[in-house]
Amino acid sequence: MTKRIELIDVLNITDETAYKVHLANWNGENHPLDVFVRSRDEWKVWNSWRSSRNEFNRKLIFSLIAFYPEPNTWLFGGVYKVIERGRVNDAPSYKVELTNQFCPMIGRLKLKWKRTGRAKSRKFENVIEEFEVSEILKEPYSGEHFCGYENINHDFGRLEVIFTNCKPDWKTALQNVKGVYLIIDKSNGKKYVGSAYGDMGIWSRWSTYMTTGHGYNDELTNIIDHKGLDYARDNFRFSLLEYRPMKTDDAKIIEREGYWKEALLSRGKFGYNKN
Repeated sequence: MTKRIELIDVLNITDETAYKVHLANWNGENHPLDVFVRSRDEWKVWNSWRSSRNEFNRKLIFSLIAFYPEPNTWLFGGVYKVIERGRVNDAPSYKVELTNQFCPMIGRLKLKWKRTGRAKSRKFENVIEEFEVSEILKEPYSGEHFCGYENINHDFGRLEVIFTNCKPDWKTALQNVKGVYLIIDKSNGKKYVGSAYGDMGIWSRWSTYMTTGHGYNDELTNIIDHKGLDYARDNFRFSLLEYRPMKTDDAKIIEREGYWKEALLSRGKFGYNKN
């Protein structure tokens, strides 16, 4: 039987009482795992947020990120030192800085631990022996692995991380196929059916969405121009309806795009397609 590897087996922690554990998980808008991959500066802000209860009342914050691709799994996000407890923009906040403690493990160390309760902080000494090392990645986590064409059903924010980091497995898969795709606006259920053909694979076409939010489609452009890119991040979800080899005749892709517009009623009041 394989021996369980505990956190204390891989990290030399001399004073457990100096730390509070930060359990960062979905806040209703963003997954901290996506934030961590997208921007380390933005991730630092997550460790600066302070509620009225002052959960992080010790000098060090041991940050863990809910690793949503796997249940009961947490990714190490660094140790932050609390420099000051004050206010920013008239709201309670911590001033923190990333320490050099265990830096080689940031984004690489994955722990197994089943969370109980909803509190976002724990006293380190109360939980340290419960943490089991599940994996140490070769490189810091940079986004999920390609899930297969039939399994793409991703919110804009998750795809944005993948495209920003130019994930090689996703890029290789998507730049070598044409196809028909679907964008759903989760706020109202409206649909947009689009396609990628000519010399433009799905990767190139979707890259335009990731930078503009609208891909230069008339109806989507009107929305993003008025509401901003965050509207796309909060509401747009992408899936791939069909994919074909790059040698497929463009007329076939356009024909299939028309079929899906009819099948999904994406023209008129049910969708954002104008033609």
